[in-house]
Amino acid sequence: MSVQMIQQRLLSYNCKTDIEEQQAIREITQEVVLAALGRGDFFKYALFQGGTCLRIFYGLNRFSEDLDFILQKPAPDFQLKNYLRHLTDELSAYGYNIEITDREKADSTIKKAFLKDGSLGKVIHLRHSKQTGTPAKIKIKLEVDTNPPLGSGYELQYLDFPFVSAVAVQDKPSLFAGKIHALLCRDYIKGRDWYDFIWYTSQGIGINYEFLASAINQIGSWQNRNVKTDKIWVLEELEKKITSLNWKQVSKDVRPFIRSNEQASLNLWSKELFLGQLRKLKRIIQ
Repeated sequence: MSVQMIQQRLLSYNCKTDIEEQQAIREITQEVVLAALGRGDFFKYALFQGGTCLRIFYGLNRFSEDLDFILQKPAPDFQLKNYLRHLTDELSAYGYNIEITDREKADSTIKKAFLKDGSLGKVIHLRHSKQTGTPAKIKIKLEVDTNPPLGSGYELQYLDFPFVSAVAVQDKPSLFAGKIHALLCRDYIKGRDWYDFIWYTSQGIGINYEFLASAINQIGSWQNRNVKTDKIWVLEELEKKITSLNWKQVSKDVRPFIRSNEQASLNLWSKELFLGQLRKLKRIIQ
């Protein structure tokens, strides 16, 4: 019965291509993992963040790869493995034969684990993957920041698949602040960050400046400089970044993560498009 739940969930995506089908399977698995973590009291201490959080709980129209979390309070002795032990049993009930690799390092503030499964395609029907001969392989990375920037807001959200569970997530202004930090401080260009920027600015979401200032001061070019991350600073730095990028190149990163009917919109990515979104942001934020 539990395997049938996965099958029905997959059918609801109405996938048009092999890539969409693979992304859908991963997202379904992400939801199962989140529900299992919730049942294991993980969200008493952690907050869900990142693109997958936006996708599942706030309606972002792109797929995402990883499950990213921060602790609600810094805790250097936090052990991710304490919450991984029951995942194998939870997932096996839904037809998974999951392999979990714990990559925790004692001296690292970022705790990591990798989930892999190559057997789900043998127990559910895959329209596109089997037509192309591509095996359904699931790979999901879990990361927990045990020394996160201070000042995040949060709220409680609920999943109703595969069972009802509660997930503590960063609120939208804090998620946007984290995204701006990534846009300005990530040491490589990630097109998905800019896709999310369009979403944030189109939604009229404000910025949690306290969380942004803490993140800017912790990691990146402005580390330990106590920069005043107000409206003027944010707009100036984003404009510098937007005018410096090769937008055709940036858009390539996003293509595998959006549905076929949205692909054409990536051809419109340009300096002018993003400066227009920046002007929207200027009218939104204080």
